[in-house]
This record gives sequence, C-alpha cells and structure tokens, in this order.
Amino acid sequence: MTDAQTVDAPRTSRRVAIAAVAAGLLPVGALVGGLWAWLAPPIHGVIALTHEGERLHDYLGGESDHFFVAPFLMLGLLNVVAAVAAVLAWQWRAHRGPGMVAGLSAGVVAAAAAAVGVAVLLMHLRYGAVNFATVQLFGRSPWQMACTLLLPAATAALVYAVPVAATARDDLGGYPAVEPTYPPTESVPSPPS
Repeated sequence: MTDAQTVDAPRTSRRVAIAAVAAGLLPVGALVGGLWAWLAPPIHGVIALTHEGERLHDYLGGESDHFFVAPFLMLGLLNVVAAVAAVLAWQWRAHRGPGMVAGLSAGVVAAAAAAVGVAVLLMHLRYGAVNFATVQLFGRSPWQMACTLLLPAATAALVYAVPVAATARDDLGGYPAVEPTYPPTESVPSPPS
C-alpha cells in the first residue's frame, strides 16, 4: 500500500462524525426553507359566489401551474442539498462506510423536515391564514409526507454509492486500513503436449 492510500487516525470518533453530519444538515434545511419561501411563486386566485350561494374559484392567468412548480422547486432544492452533502461526506475519508450513509440519510431527512417547516411558517407569516378552498401546497397524507422527506435521502444514498462502487478497496480507503486478502490459488497443471 502506498502512502497516498493510507489514512491517519481521525481526531474525531466515528459516532461524533456521523452525528456531526446529521446535525449539520439541520440548519442547511432551515436555510433551504427560507430560500424556497423567497423563490416560490405566489398563487393568486379569485373567489366568487353564485346566486345560489356556491363558491366558485379560479386562478389568474397560468398561476394554477404554480401548484406544480412550487413543490417541485422544494424537492429540487432538497435534492441539490442531498447531492452536495453526499459528496462532502465522502470527502471525510476516515469515516467512510455504512454508518456515514445512515447519518447522511438521517441528516437529509431532518433537513427536509426543517425546510418544509420553515417554508410553511414563512409563507404563513407572509400571506396569513389562507383558506382558498382548503388547497394544500404540501401534501398532508402520510405517503406524501414520507415521499417528500425520503426522496432527498434516497438521492444522497445514491450519490454516495457512486464513489463507493468506483473504489477498488474493500475498506473504501477509510480508517483503519484493511489489507486485502486473496484466497490462495492452486496451480493448474499444463495440458500434455
């Protein structure tokens, strides 16, 4: 093994490193929620009452498209955070491995929850209580919430898996270094001529 492949003993323990990655993504999620609240397009609508007392609502121009654009903007921002976090976690060479992926995934889920929570809070402060025929921008069903939170975690795990698959070493170049062992080969007799 060459010196370029050896890794010195880390200054932090593996548990502290995993917790730091998970906890470090929480404020990033809050920042993403603030960025989304600033970038997300508003949805303007008109509510009218008919002579029979029915509520009719319509959207101004093409703003009904914002019901699609706004949630996908949030998912796009969260996937960028997940990809960058996975690359940065891979750079912490001494702590590479499945524990780091678990911490990374937990951190990205926490970041997604913080982003959505901050975004909802900021939009509530900006527009007040909106009861536009009880239209929900973020899904409230358990499946929709789970998908919103787990999609960035899946992205982070997939991005982390790419360099793992490209690494020839079983220890991923981490600490402690493990010398590869190969099974003994038997000599194959040459065929008679």
